[in-house]
Amino acid sequence: MFTSVDDVSARLAETGYLASPAVATTVFLADRLGKPLLVEGPAGVGKTELAKAVAEIAGARLVRLQCYEGVDESRALYEWNHAKQLLRISAGRDETWDEARTDIFSEEFLLTRPLLTAIRGDEAKVLLIDETDKADVEVEGLLLEVLSDFQVTVPELGTITATRRPFVVLTSNASRELSEALRRRCLFLHIGFPDEELERRIVRLKVPGLDEALVRSVVRVVGALRAMDLRKVPSVAETIDWARTLLALGAGTLDETVVQASLGVLLKHQDDVLKATSKLDLDAL
Repeated sequence: MFTSVDDVSARLAETGYLASPAVATTVFLADRLGKPLLVEGPAGVGKTELAKAVAEIAGARLVRLQCYEGVDESRALYEWNHAKQLLRISAGRDETWDEARTDIFSEEFLLTRPLLTAIRGDEAKVLLIDETDKADVEVEGLLLEVLSDFQVTVPELGTITATRRPFVVLTSNASRELSEALRRRCLFLHIGFPDEELERRIVRLKVPGLDEALVRSVVRVVGALRAMDLRKVPSVAETIDWARTLLALGAGTLDETVVQASLGVLLKHQDDVLKATSKLDLDAL
């Protein structure tokens, strides 16, 4: 997919994703080595967007498994269409069970879920396993066969092996520790908050109408908030939202009135808003 690390950076930028050298290098290696990419970091720093950008570059179909507590095999791999199976059995009342079983456990009655969908067919795909850490530990066992051999075993149909491997991205907010077996199968990438220069570039790209001086002020204020002991510090996504908010308000500068009126775009807890209001010194930024 990529010819070099610089090619990754350039092509990601064309989609609107500005990648650091570490991100570009790891994406290049994941593509070249055919390894899944495990991306960890705080929410809102671009983990999911990275998978979407790679899919756009490759012209690939994005297949997403959104993880959550309670997700199981039927939601991740496949399940049988039981209602359709019952109708088929009812329609063939004169058949023996062996005759009916051969029919109802066939492709026609199989409902594919993201993991199975990602390894079937010859089209290019990007498999996004989003917020892997939110799934139960047992779900990781479902991932091991897929990520090791890119195959899934359906007892009634046999083993289905990928004819074209998808580019795999797993994301995690590190709310729990993932197993060593899962980590061993992946290349690891941590995406943290960008430095000031990169974040300014991101804001300029996403909010092109914002004055340059205001761009610098926005990034400095967000950096000051991240240095505070808050329940949830602002993410890059929230920096962009705040920049768009200031543009919509027609703000030319950041003064105390504008900042206090719009802090709810950056901060999501009242105690964080109160702490920021008391500690934030705009004159010192």
